[in-house]
Amino acid sequence: MVRMKRTPLYAEHLKLGAQMVEFAGWEMPLHYPPGILAEHLATRKFGGLFDISHMGRFRLSGHDALPFLQHVLTNNAAALEPGQSQYTIIPNESGGAVDDTYLYRISEEEYLLVVNAANIEKDWDWLQKLQPQFPRLVLEDNTTSIAMLSLQGPGTKAILEAILGDTSKLPEPIRNRLAIAEMLGAKVAIARTGYTGEPIGFELFPPADIAARLWNELLEIGKKEGIVPVGLGARDTLRLEAGFPLYGHELGSDVEGKEIPVFALPAARFAVSFSRLKGESIGREALMKQFQEVKLRQEGQLDTPKERLLVPRTIFPMSISGGGIARAGCPVYVDGSLVGNVTSGTVIPYWQAEGTGVKAKPGSEPLRRSICLAYLDADLRDGQKTQVMIRDKTAAGVIVRRHIGGEAAPYARPLLLEEPEIPTTTKTVESLANLAKSLVSKAGDNTLWRQKNTINLIPSEQTASPLVKLLSIADPSGRYAEHRKVEALGNIEAYYYQGTGFIAEIELELVERMKEFLGCAEVEMRLISGQMANTTVFSGLLDYFNRVDRRAEPRRLRSVMNYHLGKGGHLSAQTIGALRDYVSIHPVTERWAVVNFPVLPDNPYRIDLPKTAELIAEHKPELIILGKSMTLHPEPVKELAEMLAGIKPKPLIMYDAAHVLGLLGPSFQEPFSEGTDIITASTHKTFFGTQRGIIASNMSEGTDYYDLWQSIVKRAFPGSVSNHHLGTLLGLLMAAYEMNTYGRDYQKQVMANAKAFALALKEQGLQVEGDPRVNYTETHQVVLRVGYAKGVEVADRLEKNNIIVNYQALPDDEGFTASSGLRTGVQEMTRFGMKEADFAELAEYMAAVILGKKDISPQVSSFRQRFTRMQYCLPEKQAEPLVDDLINHLIKS
Repeated sequence: MVRMKRTPLYAEHLKLGAQMVEFAGWEMPLHYPPGILAEHLATRKFGGLFDISHMGRFRLSGHDALPFLQHVLTNNAAALEPGQSQYTIIPNESGGAVDDTYLYRISEEEYLLVVNAANIEKDWDWLQKLQPQFPRLVLEDNTTSIAMLSLQGPGTKAILEAILGDTSKLPEPIRNRLAIAEMLGAKVAIARTGYTGEPIGFELFPPADIAARLWNELLEIGKKEGIVPVGLGARDTLRLEAGFPLYGHELGSDVEGKEIPVFALPAARFAVSFSRLKGESIGREALMKQFQEVKLRQEGQLDTPKERLLVPRTIFPMSISGGGIARAGCPVYVDGSLVGNVTSGTVIPYWQAEGTGVKAKPGSEPLRRSICLAYLDADLRDGQKTQVMIRDKTAAGVIVRRHIGGEAAPYARPLLLEEPEIPTTTKTVESLANLAKSLVSKAGDNTLWRQKNTINLIPSEQTASPLVKLLSIADPSGRYAEHRKVEALGNIEAYYYQGTGFIAEIELELVERMKEFLGCAEVEMRLISGQMANTTVFSGLLDYFNRVDRRAEPRRLRSVMNYHLGKGGHLSAQTIGALRDYVSIHPVTERWAVVNFPVLPDNPYRIDLPKTAELIAEHKPELIILGKSMTLHPEPVKELAEMLAGIKPKPLIMYDAAHVLGLLGPSFQEPFSEGTDIITASTHKTFFGTQRGIIASNMSEGTDYYDLWQSIVKRAFPGSVSNHHLGTLLGLLMAAYEMNTYGRDYQKQVMANAKAFALALKEQGLQVEGDPRVNYTETHQVVLRVGYAKGVEVADRLEKNNIIVNYQALPDDEGFTASSGLRTGVQEMTRFGMKEADFAELAEYMAAVILGKKDISPQVSSFRQRFTRMQYCLPEKQAEPLVDDLINHLIKS
């Protein structure tokens, strides 16, 4: 009898009372005394610790490591930087899977390949057979010398922070990132990977001789977080709920013994690359044919007979209703026709949610549902109803897209099958008068609450003065004034509509007033949002770069440098925002050709300039985008401009000043004099409103980039906007008058208030982000840390106490639903007259709510009554007759 293998944690499992079973030749814990269902639930609500040292771990190093990996794996190993990982597959020549694996790049020439326990020997033999073609490859089996632990679930980050001392030693909060940290005196690789679908999860690779000590320390520290040891049983139910494949079920061979093609797996689109960098990799031709067939099917152009299909079936998640557990092998039918078989299935528990939306959390009541994965005809779609044969009885099934969603950290949330509601009553038809009365009443109540009873600290908002508001609804609101410069007519602005004389005058004056404010030569004011301004610049850049050859396919921006969204970057400057349609795919990484600014380890709100210089030299960005939505410091425009001075062609510096437009000037920074090429912005955050966008530059006729400015103007109209919301243009001119009159005093007071507010919050015992050497902020913003994933809860509590803030993901958070922070801005309340001492008083109220959990809403409302008169605008006595006159024209005429 062959003795089963044991991991370094075998003795610890016995001490914990685990039920041990054989799995792939290893003696492993199936579950601990609480049982599989309890372990599953604990992982989803708190966290679980898994011994996965039975997985194979192969170390590859040397000069030929990368060429070897490119040859034997489906993914593009060259896309990995040190400290990154990827899901990948070991293919055979026919396009099937020898195994599915995870590849980690430890250093420049060192990789770790993790393979399935059941396939260790097979995979090792396969790789060794191919090794002689790569003489400078060192291939080692580290399965016994390196252990492997998996720490998965919402509470697990806190455990590692407690052991490591701080979050900076963890991998970046991005899936598949990797870091090397010291634990128990040894170097341990920590990766943000896992097999559970949890948005917060880590896999650790400690030396085998410290594995037991680390296991016990993780469990001991994890007690207060509810962390439990988890066996293979719950590991399987968790991966099934996440929709992850298991070799021998969703990969390998089907129930008929036929090979399952790699592209039957939905994850193949992430795991297979056809990059030219891979060369003639194993199975490339077969996989390409599979891919082309799948693509034609998705495009609705596949006409290949079913018997000749390469990928006739696909792995689908299914929900089962009406009782019964769909186990592997159960046949699946649609309208009486066999369409495939279940590959994995079980009943899983889940927590019934408490709360809704971003406030939803796992509750205290566990429920159960029957789910499975199935290998079904590939032309089926989500929502398809099926019949599953379970022990000679038919159970109803339905194909679903997913069983859980992991995109709203810190929890993986069940996605339940919902039946459409059937209306049972006829809706009462209300009169227009009643509808209007209700709407006006609600609008009035909201206005009273926001303007008289609450303290608004949202840093991206601003209340406009009464004149600005009223002018925004005056005629020409709702009218058209499309225009463009026509060279044949003497370069005049030709208007396409009559009745536009007034708005033409207003628009021209607004342009001049904004030039005065910014100290620049060119301004485009027709954009109606900051995002539209950014989109227009990106579009203008493409037009400019492709101006020589209009017949070829337009090229995109080859490389862009910006802030990562998690480090405070603007959404519109991301590839999930406006940038997506204008930037190239990098030929090596096969991802968007975007490189993020590195930040300082001790202050993630500042750019690391020496590392930035290295990245610029390496990636040669054509466009560098400065500006953030979470901003505590001026941007290093001057330093970057000096850095770029010798580069030909020079990268363009674009400053997205959406949050700081109203602060630009000698008290904060003057981007054009420091070297910015283009400024884009919103006009309603720190500026005095209305809600519009702006593009500005010094690219006048006779300058190097005059042609670029002409492209930007063309992409504004007719490229981006037709009706450019003439009423808000009129209101913005009034706001520009106000800013040019009072702006410098307002700017000084805003920054003085922000510093005083930050210091007062700190004195109250709150954790203030930023550099204490500058009193934590140099802008209008103050950022607080209130506890991991506590931002939503604390912001909600503050709102109930009439203090409106913005919950905010901090640089070490996994996303906005896991926000640890609050982002506040002093700009609006500064306009209502608050000074340094007032913000110190406000800090006391906030501490009472955040730390003391007190209900002080009446006190806050009373406090707000002291600050209801608008400042930094036309004085009330002078404004009142103008307001009355406007109302008379608007309403009574």
